[in-house]
Amino acid sequence: MSFLKKINTKATTELNTGFGINSSDYGGRFINKDGNPNIKKKGVGFLESISWFHTMLQLSNVKFFTIVFLFYALVNVLFACIYCLIGVEHLGGLNAVTNIDKFEEAYFFSAQTFTTVGYGRINPIGFITSTVAAIEALLGLLSFALATGLLYGRFSKPKAYLRFSQNVLLTPFKDGLALMFRVASYKNNHLTDAEAKVSAGIMMEENGKMVNKFYQMELEYSRVNALTLSWTIVHPINEKSPFYTFTLDDYKSTHWELLIFLKAFDDMFSNSVLAKTSYTNNELIQGAKFLPMYYKNENNSTTIIDLEKLNEYNTVDISTIK
Repeated sequence: MSFLKKINTKATTELNTGFGINSSDYGGRFINKDGNPNIKKKGVGFLESISWFHTMLQLSNVKFFTIVFLFYALVNVLFACIYCLIGVEHLGGLNAVTNIDKFEEAYFFSAQTFTTVGYGRINPIGFITSTVAAIEALLGLLSFALATGLLYGRFSKPKAYLRFSQNVLLTPFKDGLALMFRVASYKNNHLTDAEAKVSAGIMMEENGKMVNKFYQMELEYSRVNALTLSWTIVHPINEKSPFYTFTLDDYKSTHWELLIFLKAFDDMFSNSVLAKTSYTNNELIQGAKFLPMYYKNENNSTTIIDLEKLNEYNTVDISTIK
């Protein structure tokens, strides 16, 4: 049977999604769970295809500082080797006998020059050694300026700091069913005017060819004034839903993906932030309902939100719901 016969024709089709419609040319999901497009680019060189500024801003803190310290260590090893090739006798005040001690002294002289600390015990002697030390000092100033800019950019970059539930649930809603997922802020920032947009990409057969069709998903609430607690985003499966004619088996057998775009205003940065993710049919749990994840404290003075419960749910029977 053609999947086209199972799609509700009253659902609103989206044309300008930015994703390809020919499913035979598209591999995997459209958007990865981390919100990045599932795309690899070819036709240009590796260095040309990489924006180092964006890459350094997007790295995790561990990777970023590892790269900074490795760069610092390797540069000093390089210049220590250069000083040793020139001759350590051109470094005044050197107190070393063995080759290992000489290299060690040259390395720490390089570190002092690179950071422009200059303790003064060891000093360059001669034109060549002084020229190398001057070049290293200039490289150190430029490197630390660059590292400082990247560090500031990483801390000042507006981020949503939102976590989405791992799964989307098919759950009872009013007199029918609904698709639900949950999102919550996990930092001490304050997000207001949060707005969600959900699109469904469904693979179907059309004129004997498998194509990707995209539909706008109507939500129970597409906007909330403040995202202080968790927000369960609900898509009712009614006459306007592309899943309206789906059976329970269709949800698993049909390849579909929900594309999630959530925008909010961060009052600390006075700027809008964006979070993206997606759910595929393999990440759907049928017959489940989210458990509450916030509660009042013992003396009723504040509300506690438990982010460890973001993905927790109970199973419910939906086999009799149409």
